Amino acid sequence: MIDSEHVPDEDAESGETHKERVDRELGELLQGLRVAVTGVQVLFAFLLTLPFAAGFHKVDLLGRWLFFIALLSAALASICFITPAAQHRLLFRTPLKEKMLHRANELGIAGAVGLAVAMTSSVALVAETVVNAWPAALFGGAIALSSAWLWILQPVVDLYRIKDVKS
Repeated sequence: MIDSEHVPDEDAESGETHKERVDRELGELLQGLRVAVTGVQVLFAFLLTLPFAAGFHKVDLLGRWLFFIALLSAALASICFITPAAQHRLLFRTPLKEKMLHRANELGIAGAVGLAVAMTSSVALVAETVVNAWPAALFGGAIALSSAWLWILQPVVDLYRIKDVKS
């Protein structure tokens, strides 16, 4: 059970100074990126070992392209998710924290897109190898649509809805 006296509300947060707000938002963003980076790193590590596995030579041309797309997308997503932490270390105690916050947010979105592409390609690769090409397109499409809706489109729709309410 949640004790409502200890749950911060919007009015409590609005009493923050600008610096406190930026510090809090950057901390929250970096924590969120830590969750995402773990998932993409596991996928990336698996993809890095795949060409050395027995039987990879049997993967057809479509499968090799799906593998390559998944590998590059996972690498780019990893870069996007890790960059804010690396830049935070380099820019620590400088007046650039708010710039870092905005950049980290953009990189988080780009990393999510890269992760979605990597997951879609990986699922399509496995499906293409196991059950054939047309189910691979179906399963890959389901992953692409799910991640696009849940990670990007649904939040954008929410933003437009709240914007209409405030107008």
